[in-house]
Amino acid sequence: MWDGPFYRVRRDGYEICFVPGAGEDLEKVCNVDMWVIRDDGDRWSGTVFTLDEVHRIMDRQRQAGDPEGDYWWCWDGLIVRDAGVQSMVKVIDGLVAAGEHETVLRHVGPEENP
Repeated sequence: MWDGPFYRVRRDGYEICFVPGAGEDLEKVCNVDMWVIRDDGDRWSGTVFTLDEVHRIMDRQRQAGDPEGDYWWCWDGLIVRDAGVQSMVKVIDGLVAAGEHETVLRHVGPEENP
């Protein structure tokens, strides 16, 4: 469900919050920031990329003469095979079910109340 700039997917015990670009087709999303927010308020963040998107990024960097054109890394990056929010949700659900989101994603702690 849309909530301002966020696309939220509610699950039992947690929510996945994506930040797609304005007007971006959710079935074609290939590079998106996201959070897993547990019901207790604890949060884990990451950026999800498709394999094709990583390839495009590296090609663009290589053409620009950047050394990053020969390698790629991202601190809290998750690379998935298929584009689209629903495909990404399936992967993230599997990570949460196995507890692997705590290793793959970056722990950012609970949201602070103002």
